[in-house]
Amino acid sequence: MSPPARLGIETSLSRVDARQWNALAGTQPFVRHEFLAALHDTGCAVPDTGWAPYYLVLRRDGKLAGAVPLYLKAHSRGEYVFDYAWADAFERHGLRYYPKLLAAVPFTPVGGPRLLAAHPDDRLELARGLIELAQRLKVSSLHILFPDEQDLAALRQAGYLVREGVQFHWCNAGYANLDAFLAAMNHDKRKKIRQDRKKVQAAGIEYRWLRGAQIDADALAFFYRCYRHTYFSHGNPPYLSGEFFQRLHRDLPDALVLILALRDGQPMAAALNMLGGDTLYGRYWGALDFVPGLHFETCYLQSIDYCIQHGLASFEGGAQGEHKMARGLLPTPTWSAHWIADTRFAEAIEDFLERETQAVDGYLGELETHTPFRRG
Repeated sequence: MSPPARLGIETSLSRVDARQWNALAGTQPFVRHEFLAALHDTGCAVPDTGWAPYYLVLRRDGKLAGAVPLYLKAHSRGEYVFDYAWADAFERHGLRYYPKLLAAVPFTPVGGPRLLAAHPDDRLELARGLIELAQRLKVSSLHILFPDEQDLAALRQAGYLVREGVQFHWCNAGYANLDAFLAAMNHDKRKKIRQDRKKVQAAGIEYRWLRGAQIDADALAFFYRCYRHTYFSHGNPPYLSGEFFQRLHRDLPDALVLILALRDGQPMAAALNMLGGDTLYGRYWGALDFVPGLHFETCYLQSIDYCIQHGLASFEGGAQGEHKMARGLLPTPTWSAHWIADTRFAEAIEDFLERETQAVDGYLGELETHTPFRRG
């Protein structure tokens, strides 16, 4: 018989053994100890920014058997699963929605493990332990964003409400090269992509791919300059600091793939992707100047080309955006799980989610009829 497990709370990852944590995290970089610690240690996800780390850990015989990246949230920013209407309903009825508990990777709408555990029984214990913690803290609600299929099964078994969403992902069908990928698309989409690529080429844009140690300090600083410029040009400060990206480069170098766009030999735009297992994740981008077609070429076509040339199975292009279908990214369901303390609101939200799921399923069905690929 296995020794009894004990649930606890850690408010700092410095008190959790990195090797034991990473053994549970798997290959995806976003739930690795280094990535999460970088968010906290550089001040990006901390109580002052509305993200108070409140990690649930499961220990057995002194060793880490399970963990959840968990936060006490003072707002709903940086989540990409929108519950503002729920918060507004609470406030209109004189109830506090914040703080709430959130199991997620800050500022990262990427599916993956959230109940970090090697065994199904431990995942279920974590799912139930989260509810017990929420009840003990007397928070309004508990939300688990973008869990993988194993986690979702445990969350359903523990009684969570499940919400469906949509992202757009590219899958490698064994393409020999980018031309073979484009040849698989229908005439109109292939023609549009080639027209856009010609505009970028006519502007004198060329590309360099850099990974890990190939990314020097100047290249990383240039990327951050683009990233910051693009955020401010849209009227918002960036969520992430230059120090955060420096930490990633130091602690997770092989997970970084930088795509540089150069005009007349000088860099003018950049996309920083994350690599984990056989998947490339499109994450961060910025440009110092506007060129028609530059964004899609830099962030999507170059990333797909990278995946083909390096034998990667998939590319995830981030949250939302049905316009990505025109570049060969197909609709993929995503999930979140929710527990609401007030039974009246729980019943109302459950009814809403049932109707929303029907609408999302219908939307997915409609999207599938507009495939960018040739029939047959």
